[in-house]
Amino acid sequence: MSSSTAAAAATPPVISPVLAEVVRSGFVEGRHRGSLVVLAADGSVDLAVGDPYAPVFPRSSNKPMQAAAILRAGLDLSGERLALAAASHSGERFQLDLVRKMLADAGLTEADLQTPPDLPLDPVEAESYLAAGGVRERLTMNCSGKHAAMLAVCGLNGWDTASYLDPAHPLQQLVLRVVEEASGERVAAVGTDGCGAPLMGISLVGLATAFRGFVLAEPGTAERRVADAMRAHPEYVAGTRRPDTWLMREVPGTLSKMGAEAVQAVALPDGRALAFKVDDGATRALGPVLARALRRLGVDGPVVERIGRAPLMGGAAEVGEIRAAF
Repeated sequence: MSSSTAAAAATPPVISPVLAEVVRSGFVEGRHRGSLVVLAADGSVDLAVGDPYAPVFPRSSNKPMQAAAILRAGLDLSGERLALAAASHSGERFQLDLVRKMLADAGLTEADLQTPPDLPLDPVEAESYLAAGGVRERLTMNCSGKHAAMLAVCGLNGWDTASYLDPAHPLQQLVLRVVEEASGERVAAVGTDGCGAPLMGISLVGLATAFRGFVLAEPGTAERRVADAMRAHPEYVAGTRRPDTWLMREVPGTLSKMGAEAVQAVALPDGRALAFKVDDGATRALGPVLARALRRLGVDGPVVERIGRAPLMGGAAEVGEIRAAF
């Protein structure tokens, strides 16, 4: 073994700090580690926990940037349709109906979607859907609004629709440029998201910077149009039972978008912003960590308490909680 190999082998892995604890009957039975960043209004780092400069896959927290790329490519979306293009929708009826309309208006059908067949994301919707005899479909997958918009802009520009998810496709190359411009970083890695779309890796600092830039962008720009549509129609971005919707509805001017594997990004209208990633992907830790980070930004009230509440049950009784630990 060479000296360099031996040194690398002897270097202990970096262990992220604890962001949340799982407390049952007064006993800490589990811990969720990760990294987090809070930006001040001027864009400087106000709080760093762990390593927020390391690249992560933001998953669906990248959707506002994907929607901005769709606008830049010429598709004239606004209102609920633009919000749905940046959505991880719950699979509620009003959301699915609008995806169908977006496809039909572009001369497309559900068969053109390349989303994997799935059930509605929201558990309540999934139960109702199954009880009614529903099966996994491409339309009910939570990214179908984004894919409908991607297909529509490809048709508008004469781009191939069969390969719209190829990283080399003109649309996905534009998405990459928008992500880099918005984050102020070079994309560290390109992977494949759960919906099949290319996924651009950036740091949490870059992600928070992008969200900050969207809320501060000049009116009429693609970035500001996306932010305004999401904030005006949050129920299309998430759903009626989702924290992103609650936060954008009850704290005016806030832009919020979660991503799979426990990623979250938020920007306030004055430019303060946050982003975090729970290492093990446990979405049960999202609410408590988000609530604590929002309080660090000076945001509090019933909606923050609602988002942060994560009780643990023992039988029919509440016996503990998941709580923030930073």
